[in-house]
Amino acid sequence: MESLTSRMQGVQSPIIPVVGELIKNSPGTISLGQGVVHYNPPPETIEFLPKFFADSANNLYKSVEGIPPLLTALAGKLQAFNGIEINGEKCIVVTAGSNMGFMNAILAITNPGDEIILNTPYYFNHEMAIAIAGCRPVLVTTDENYQLRPNAIAQAITPKTRAIVTISPNNPTGVVYSEAALRQVNQICDTNGIYHISDEAYEYFTYNGVKHVSPGAFGSSKYTISLFSLSKAYGFASWRIGYMVIPKHLFVAIKKVQDTILICPPVISQYAALGALQAKEEYLQNNIGAISQVRQLVLDSLNRLEGLCSITPANGAFYFFLKVNTQMDAFELVKRLIQEHKVAVIPGTTFGMDDGCYLRVAYGALQKETAKEGIERLVQGLETIIRS
Repeated sequence: MESLTSRMQGVQSPIIPVVGELIKNSPGTISLGQGVVHYNPPPETIEFLPKFFADSANNLYKSVEGIPPLLTALAGKLQAFNGIEINGEKCIVVTAGSNMGFMNAILAITNPGDEIILNTPYYFNHEMAIAIAGCRPVLVTTDENYQLRPNAIAQAITPKTRAIVTISPNNPTGVVYSEAALRQVNQICDTNGIYHISDEAYEYFTYNGVKHVSPGAFGSSKYTISLFSLSKAYGFASWRIGYMVIPKHLFVAIKKVQDTILICPPVISQYAALGALQAKEEYLQNNIGAISQVRQLVLDSLNRLEGLCSITPANGAFYFFLKVNTQMDAFELVKRLIQEHKVAVIPGTTFGMDDGCYLRVAYGALQKETAKEGIERLVQGLETIIRS
């Protein structure tokens, strides 16, 4: 039978399932791969579910943009934590995760052939969404510390540019972008009439006194699209709830996309999210505090690789991005680490880094003792493989 061709042939395959298959074939492997947290949602999540079941009308479709109580709760959170006021110029759309929010945004603001600026290393699902939409990613390298280079971003703009994407705290590097650089990006977008898509899925994960900054709170934010997620901070990965803050003029276009793909975010998950947002402050403080302790343990171990790897300082998310001093292909190195040393990481090539051997190390999914064992395996594995 003749094989069918489609635009999907030009889209990279997601790396997580590929690495997952390698892990499955090497029982006992500790994964420092997937970017999730080890803890569960707060108990308030489950406590709110009877409210969903109590209303028989919840079997029906609800508003495309989300149920009113959740929109109200999110508006309060955005004002208190992000400094973003929901008014006549901005509105919230609840999505099935922030990846969906990104896809919504790309489809709403582009035509096929348009360009989106990504800073490298990029988040692979962003690059995939741009390709699916028939658009072209324009890659701008970050500096030696993976920080933004606003002048280089400005120079990459063409008449086909529709948006600049930033992720802070960053996936895959863990760095937090400076407020000054994010303000410059907002100004560049304002001047050129293009959008700043700000992915803030890791907004709560900052360390060493570093504070999260939301570009949507800046004065020049009429071209800012802000993406948020409950997946990370609230242990909500499978519940699939995120949300976007968009300029009001995009509301109709975004609703068209979401109504076509989803109709409405799962209502039971929206009730769960409403419950999660009632959690006491200690929930985030304690869980992120525990991840901070694991982060220090991981960093102390990685520092033993001096000479074998370059480790950029990172004060956010739950990642470190290593540059390994080897000519070896990154995916080949990942395979050997799994098969020979029973530890999994993600190759940098999937984040657009083809100019060397890079690895993303994720430490959010593990309790301290497991993380300690996993990072020891990684350090010993790299020392053995690279020096052999």
